[in-house]
Amino acid sequence: MLQWLNRWNARCAKWLWWVVLVGVVAALPVMYARMQTETSADNVEIVLDYRDLLQVGNMQPEPQSYVREQLKQLKAAGVNGMAVFESTLEELAWAGEINVYNATQAALLEGKLTQPGDNGTYLVFNRPENEATLRPIIEKAFARHGVQVQSWTAKGESGLRVNLGYDDAIMRPMQPNPIAMRMLKDAGFQIVPRLSDRFEKFDANETDAWLQSFQELGVKRVLFDGEAVTGFGEGKKFYDLQAFAASLKKRGIGIGIFENLKVPQFGIAKLANYIDYNAIRAHSVGEAEMTVIKKKVLDDRLILAVKDRDIRLLYLNAVSVKDAVKGKVSNPLQNIVDVLQGEEGEKGVIAKLHDFGYDVGEPNAFDVHHASQEKLLRGLTMLAAITLVALTIGLFAPALLLIALVLGCIGGAGLYVVAPTLMVQALALAAAICAPTAAVVLLVKKLRTLRESSDAPISVSRRIGGALLLFARTTVLSLAGIPFIVALLNHISYNLVLQQFRGVGLLHLAPIGLVALYVFLYGGGNTVVGNAKRILAMPLTVLWIVCLGVLGAAGMYYLTRTGNAGQVSGLEMQFRSILENTFGVRPRTKEFLLGHPVFFAGIFLALRYRWGSVLIIAGTIAQLSMVDTFAHIHTPLLMSVIRVLLGLGIGLVLGFVLIVAWQIVEKLYAVWLKRSRAAA
Repeated sequence: MLQWLNRWNARCAKWLWWVVLVGVVAALPVMYARMQTETSADNVEIVLDYRDLLQVGNMQPEPQSYVREQLKQLKAAGVNGMAVFESTLEELAWAGEINVYNATQAALLEGKLTQPGDNGTYLVFNRPENEATLRPIIEKAFARHGVQVQSWTAKGESGLRVNLGYDDAIMRPMQPNPIAMRMLKDAGFQIVPRLSDRFEKFDANETDAWLQSFQELGVKRVLFDGEAVTGFGEGKKFYDLQAFAASLKKRGIGIGIFENLKVPQFGIAKLANYIDYNAIRAHSVGEAEMTVIKKKVLDDRLILAVKDRDIRLLYLNAVSVKDAVKGKVSNPLQNIVDVLQGEEGEKGVIAKLHDFGYDVGEPNAFDVHHASQEKLLRGLTMLAAITLVALTIGLFAPALLLIALVLGCIGGAGLYVVAPTLMVQALALAAAICAPTAAVVLLVKKLRTLRESSDAPISVSRRIGGALLLFARTTVLSLAGIPFIVALLNHISYNLVLQQFRGVGLLHLAPIGLVALYVFLYGGGNTVVGNAKRILAMPLTVLWIVCLGVLGAAGMYYLTRTGNAGQVSGLEMQFRSILENTFGVRPRTKEFLLGHPVFFAGIFLALRYRWGSVLIIAGTIAQLSMVDTFAHIHTPLLMSVIRVLLGLGIGLVLGFVLIVAWQIVEKLYAVWLKRSRAAA
């Protein structure tokens, strides 16, 4: 009965591979639509933190003139945006708009003694022409914070008394400074407000008034400061967030999403959804980093962010630091200018971005494209992905092929109804694992057949030719997993990294483990159980323990290198920079330097030696890594294609080098063995 079922499943498998091919073809229009989406927004905004600039200016002999001069230099260098935070009394003081005093200082200013119990904060307006603008902003802000404000004068100068301690009062947020924003707008900068969720109660009308003033200044995008977006709140049902989103949509204002935060800002994904994904990705170089980062590193970092990760807003900080070595206060403003403009005849970031097809300007959200009949095409892709999973199961348990297919279709349909996002993410992961696994397992089966059917050793030239053909066939089948990932996860939320491909660690381990399982437990004229018993009965020597320890350590290191948070040494960063500058697109090291050469050489050796399959197991890293490259959905599709092709080309060349080296060693060993026998 089991043999009959296996034969029937084997016949069906030939037809099911055609289903997989149909799914791959159906995914191609969806892939093309994604490429159109990725090329629909090529402007990049380079934004400097204006609050940092004020803080730097506050350390200079003439703060206001220094800030004006730096704005001119930064504009000429290529900075086209300024981030303006919600104002604070401290920031207004840096800008020269007010002077702020604690109770003791205010009393001295009036020539009086400090009143017992007075711990208020006092301020005077330095520019009478701006008082009419700033006074209502300050009064309204502290009223929202539940703090009493009253008029106060000192030596004939108009001011306010805030019924709050000095250290607390100077931190309380208020509306972004409209005077500063107007000045920056007139200087030619795009204004990028940074809003927070720090007011205890969200005021929809007040926030909408802010957004209206932003709209009048030509603001097209806001960023967020703190751990949550405006209107997120605690324990609410997102009514405030929906109101904020409605105001953004009414004013035509989008948002920026910072990458690589330890924890994404709360509410950012929901807000992006509410405003129909009028959003771009932003990359920030932190304040601490800017004080120590080298120019070359900053240059590479900004370029890679734009062309490799779809970043459209580069956010730079510039705080002053006390330099104990030089004995003075320093800041990174000149470094920023040098990096953007270039120095000593080298191109700067602006010129390099232009060479890659990006211009500094007002960034737009991606114009999302869809393939014709995309729902139907994605449905065919889902069916093909389930079929691929069933075929992979059939390679290990032939009797379960059709059962796995039927259960997969029923379970997939049910899960899609209940949790469609979970279903497509799980199916994308399964297809990504199964494509390289099936490809390499079929390769191992083919190699065994070729060895067993050959009466004499295969010549070197035929082995090289055969290795090339088998390498190409295996690679094509592994790459079949890519269209499934792209089509199944084709949504702008993945491009913005609001959702991600799940299971990267499993993808990096499962194919290697499954291929190793097949190599050691399947074939060899014995059953799976028989092979397992034979392996378990082998004596455990010290050598085996050492090998297992080395293998475990290598596996742990390998896992630390996976995903976006993988650990990279400084030396490797330099090597990566060399590759980037040489090829324009950096191939993945694990593919061209390790996986592909070992895999190609392993096929060549396995055509003659059984132990060559061990190298094929190790080389499976490259096959799965090619698929994993496309799981980084925030990387442009064309960039991933170039990266994979470069890895294949360089890897094959290095594979030929390994084969030549092996042939030389093999011949030298044969000569030594012949002489040893003759001497004996």
